Amino acid sequence: MRNLNSTGYNKTLLDWALLALRIFVGLGMLTHGFPKLMMLLTGKIEFINFFGIGQKTSLILAVFAEVLCSLFILMGLFTRFTVIPLIITMLVAVFIVHANQSFSKQEMALLYLFHYLIIFVAGPGSISIDRMITRK
Repeated sequence: MRNLNSTGYNKTLLDWALLALRIFVGLGMLTHGFPKLMMLLTGKIEFINFFGIGQKTSLILAVFAEVLCSLFILMGLFTRFTVIPLIITMLVAVFIVHANQSFSKQEMALLYLFHYLIIFVAGPGSISIDRMITRK
């Protein structure tokens, strides 16, 4: 970090930054997914019926993305695949659930969306199960 104007980067620091990002968004999204999981398990379903597929099916898809996929991202397992349902979930949140609301209501979903896009493009980094699987 001699020159803050440099366009180069330290691979080790990038890997740690990607791990920190995965942990932050993974745990953060679990706080949104866990109440939905509890709603699904108790059977008291009050959820948006996006795409006309039914409240229960919509809730199951949201729980799949926000809980299961978040756990996989935390571990760095099948990261690029598991981030896709989360990207779709955030697009639904921004453009369907909060479509007619102010930017302040859309902001959280947009922040998660852009974090997920970064993870999709950059991958999980070397500190991940994906790296252990693909190591030669």
